[in-house]
Amino acid sequence: MTREEITNLLKQGIKHVTFTKLDGTMRRMPCTLDESLLPPATKGDAISQARVREVSPEVMVVWCTDKAAWRSFRVANVLEIVDE
Repeated sequence: MTREEITNLLKQGIKHVTFTKLDGTMRRMPCTLDESLLPPATKGDAISQARVREVSPEVMVVWCTDKAAWRSFRVANVLEIVDE
């Protein structure tokens, strides 16, 4: 699945993304890129200005709904994306 395909799916609401973490374990994360579900941006956000420029195109930064925080995963490590 491409980065663009993942982005389009996550903009449609909350999805469960299953991926392999860098330590080899699997994680099933409820997350979204739906603008209506994202927190308002603030100056202190971990994902802001300089930090955004440092993120690799191989990495997806998403809003994790169960942690209420920004999280990321590698596009190549995605195993499955399903509806909530």
